Amino acid sequence: MQSSKAEKSAVNLNDHLYETDFYAWTQQQANLLRYQQWNQIDLANLIEEVESLGRKECQELRNRLSVLIFYEY
Repeated sequence: MQSSKAEKSAVNLNDHLYETDFYAWTQQQANLLRYQQWNQIDLANLIEEVESLGRKECQELRNRLSVLIFYEY
């Protein structure tokens, strides 16, 4: 039962940090991953951010390719 309370507390802290200080949240998540603290990772928000990063990179590539193709002609 105590581990469940600790996990809920970690989730609440993760959510608060994610909403109030994104940079600190990213550093915390990187450290948790680095030290394999799997039960403390903010999985839902981390998944959302990785997906968002992938979409941004893909869009940036499309934009750069369209500029190259446009100026080629």
